[in-house]
Amino acid sequence: MSAEAVLSKDADTIDVSTPAAGYSSGEVIQLTDGRAAVVLGLQALVSGDPAALKTSGQFTVAKTANVVVLEGDLLYWDRSAGTATPLKAAAGADFAIGVAVADATAAATTVVVDLNVKPNYTIDLFRDPTETVIVLTSGTPTVVHRGGSIAMTFSATAEAQKCDVLSVHSVPVTIPFIVEGRSAIYDIGDDGALDINLGIANATHATDADSITEGCFFHLDGTALSILAESDDGTTEVAATDTTVDAVDDTYFDWRMDCRDLEDIKLYINGVRVLDDSTFKLDAATGPMKLLAHIEKTANDTTADVRVAHMAIRCTDLAS
Repeated sequence: MSAEAVLSKDADTIDVSTPAAGYSSGEVIQLTDGRAAVVLGLQALVSGDPAALKTSGQFTVAKTANVVVLEGDLLYWDRSAGTATPLKAAAGADFAIGVAVADATAAATTVVVDLNVKPNYTIDLFRDPTETVIVLTSGTPTVVHRGGSIAMTFSATAEAQKCDVLSVHSVPVTIPFIVEGRSAIYDIGDDGALDINLGIANATHATDADSITEGCFFHLDGTALSILAESDDGTTEVAATDTTVDAVDDTYFDWRMDCRDLEDIKLYINGVRVLDDSTFKLDAATGPMKLLAHIEKTANDTTADVRVAHMAIRCTDLAS
């Protein structure tokens, strides 16, 4: 009986013919199936030369300047710069290269990437079940899934309204974890009666996210694109503090909450740490913690449009 399958090549090595533009040793390229690959060999290859491409393994690559990488971050290859970055570009042909094997500081020039590996999220707002409760009297606030994003909107009705998306699944506060998000403000409203909160909490609230007993949020007030941050673990409360970073209208920004040390949660916006002189804490929290996107307004006719394209938690047994 003939074999049903015969190994023709190790799965993580591919042989191709070098294109007219040639290949450099160690060059990062994208395969036709979307995966990343690294050109093997010690010498540059010219057109027609056979080339061996590696599609797995840990590689040290150049890192985009002035951005922090956290262990387990999904990294993208910036073709124009020839560097790896945790920030997903809205335009261009950047592609996922793998996950970071270790933290890399803003000043670091390289990062070690596990090629073609993807994060394994404990909770993913776009994969796992969620709960939404809309508060209204006669208006039309909405929570709508639009392709790869969730849009939470308020109508121009002078009434108290609330929209939220809360993960059903939760994580305990006894293990280290990292929270990731990608959000955008398409309508910040015309009155301070509007509040926007993005992050983690032990519960939601019908009218006031500030009344949630345990949580850590990036926060925005109506009329202002200033991104603030706050935390409350039932014992220590850090009031909403300006990160000095402003959201750009209709533009997504990436954020991280490094909760590997609950006594000193580190916050990042677009790969840059913010408010490093403040101590955000959840060490006294009892949890468990859930993902929460929450917008609210008091009796005012301000509108709002908040988009979420990614929110997830990944847990680890490795502290920072």
